Amino acid sequence: MVEHRMIDVNGIRLHIAEEGEGPLVVLLHGFPESWHSWRHQFAPLAAAGFRVVAPDQRGYGRSDHPQDVDAYSMLHLVGDVVGLIHALGEKEAFVVGHDWGAPVAWHTALLRPDVVRGVAGLSVPPPFRGERPPLVAMQERFGGRFYWNYFNRPGVADAEFAKDTRTALRKLFYSASGDAPGAGRADQALVADPARGWLADMIDPEVLPDWLTEQDLDELTENYAKGFTGALNWYRNLDRNWELTAAWQGAVVSPPALYMYGDRDLVPAFPGTRELIAKLPELMPNLRREPIALPGCGHWTQQERPEEVNAALIEFLTELRG
Repeated sequence: MVEHRMIDVNGIRLHIAEEGEGPLVVLLHGFPESWHSWRHQFAPLAAAGFRVVAPDQRGYGRSDHPQDVDAYSMLHLVGDVVGLIHALGEKEAFVVGHDWGAPVAWHTALLRPDVVRGVAGLSVPPPFRGERPPLVAMQERFGGRFYWNYFNRPGVADAEFAKDTRTALRKLFYSASGDAPGAGRADQALVADPARGWLADMIDPEVLPDWLTEQDLDELTENYAKGFTGALNWYRNLDRNWELTAAWQGAVVSPPALYMYGDRDLVPAFPGTRELIAKLPELMPNLRREPIALPGCGHWTQQERPEEVNAALIEFLTELRG
């Protein structure tokens, strides 16, 4: 059974869910999610002989929500992961991330390879620092309409999402899933109308996809009782992260790695991402197999395709455990 507790990490308190015994596997969720996004991974990974821990990351769910925007930089987020591993009594762990959790996992492996036995990313590929700050680049490319830039406007997206949290989450999850009409198109859901908001043109489904139940939506909605500001503050540090990681320009993730994504995911539609994915076997010295594309899968990789994700993770983790 999954157990829950609070743990002191890196100057804040994190809520964690955990199950199993064995080598530690830390599962890092993305936006707008919580530990619950890994609900299908706990039992299979625990049965395979691993200790599975999924936190609500800072700014999410029952974990602390620091008020200062600057408290959500990539260095803080990596510090949380390293601190969590040590607080759990371990010197090293396997780290797996989805969506925003993937950059945190990749950067933990990049900045602290000594504590990462292996790293897996779902949806978002490994970081290769661009030549320009990302918010600046997207502002120019999309005329300020890219959703990162919309999120960067203080209080705006916060209010839009909080107005009707359940509806906002239902729209977001359906629109970015492989079930949505036109899923995976470059023009789908990547831009926001500055006047009408990001949700205005998203479909509100009458019936949820099979992989998302009303109970799942209840759990998710409850996790945003404190609002969305903490989660959105991650986006508000994109340019700051670019500045803080200058010392790692050109560096590559060295621990053993695995990358999976849905072929109807919006993330590969980002400018330059498909080209990056194609080059990963050349760019990643320890990528254990070719990037795994899951047919018909949208953005919510481990929720939409739990069996395939679990099988790939267990194979990867078991091989590294030896």
